[in-house]
Amino acid sequence: MGCIARMASRDTAGRDKGMSTAKSAKHDWDRFTSMKQRGEWVELQFMAEAARRRLAVSKPWGDMQAYDVGIEHGSNFLRVQVKSTTYRVSAGYLCQFKPNHLKKCDYSLKEIDVFAAYVIPEDAWYLIPAVLLLGKRRLTTAMLSPVVPPKKKACYRYECYREAWGLFTKSRAELRCYHN
Repeated sequence: MGCIARMASRDTAGRDKGMSTAKSAKHDWDRFTSMKQRGEWVELQFMAEAARRRLAVSKPWGDMQAYDVGIEHGSNFLRVQVKSTTYRVSAGYLCQFKPNHLKKCDYSLKEIDVFAAYVIPEDAWYLIPAVLLLGKRRLTTAMLSPVVPPKKKACYRYECYREAWGLFTKSRAELRCYHN
């Protein structure tokens, strides 16, 4: 595994305790000193997983773009906003799909094609067309990764997008045709 998908872990004295991979690091999320640091780590996890699946990955310079990662497949270039959650609520995990509180503008379909949401404790990726969250009815949160069968199936409507890496073979126009 390349260094992009590894995270150094240190003891309380700051000494390097070795490296852990994404699979074994799923319990290490509380070691990050800020949400920004965790977000950067999750972006690296996404890029490593996409590269492992033979997708061409690019990262825009700086934080000025609304998207975090670009995915190129054939003549398609899709803009991906990466999110993560560890917040367990009832039978699943609640993920927020809104910009961080310092950004003034909301996301738009002119800027993002796909949301990639990582449920860290479950080591699960949800690849959701942006039109489903930013379309006619703007959704800022979604329940993901049920740990027990849900009482209301509609609560977990994005289960069909769990590990849906095939979405990256679609064009922007094809992704805009998805609906809830």
